[in-house]
Amino acid sequence: MKKIVVGFMMLAVVGASAQVKKTIAPVKKPVAQAKPATATVKSKERLIEITTDYGVMVAKLYDSTPLHRDNFVKLVQEKFYDSLLFHRVISNFMLQGGDPVSKTADSAAMLGSGSLPGERIPAEFKAGIIHKKGALAAARDGNPQKASSNCQFYIVQGKKTDTAQLRQIEQGVKVNNPNFTYTKAQREIYQRIGGTPFLDQNYTVFGEVISGLDVIDKIAALQTRPGDRPVKDVRMKIRLLN
Repeated sequence: MKKIVVGFMMLAVVGASAQVKKTIAPVKKPVAQAKPATATVKSKERLIEITTDYGVMVAKLYDSTPLHRDNFVKLVQEKFYDSLLFHRVISNFMLQGGDPVSKTADSAAMLGSGSLPGERIPAEFKAGIIHKKGALAAARDGNPQKASSNCQFYIVQGKKTDTAQLRQIEQGVKVNNPNFTYTKAQREIYQRIGGTPFLDQNYTVFGEVISGLDVIDKIAALQTRPGDRPVKDVRMKIRLLN
């Protein structure tokens, strides 16, 4: 079972969107011309664009993981991610990036242990969010609270999982989360498009790629050197779309 590693540390390195709630105030008859008053909760779900030499991915950040969403938006607004590398790439697993050291690192540098000043981001595990292909999730070290890195992230490629494998993984998740059960829809997703279910409820997923899944496959297929760093640097540029 693969783990996301940052430097020499274990790094933990989708999804149901929060629904916009709408309520309609009652209308007293016989005022036929009166229209129902509506109150809408505005969604804060944000869209981002990740540009690489291998294509462009568009991802949405979930409302249901606001701590991770807001932290990521802040860093994008500050252009923190621009010119950083996808420094760890493993086919049929994931693409990891966001190490601040990677911007100016030479080809022999060991990457993955960098972080920003400040605290980790508290875990935001949600039963309705899984590590399907395209999931955008936060890396982490081995801290017992499973809090996330304040800058490093990964994008899932994964692979298809059959019913027997998923049942076994589900039992493993239940060790720490006795009430956890995959829904029929989640099982179908893992069987149809794949992912990394063994990471569920261990690493916070806070978004998903909604356009450009083929870019994940292109990057995941690149030749890598020891340490899983691509032989040819894969730099990113991220901007907000809304």
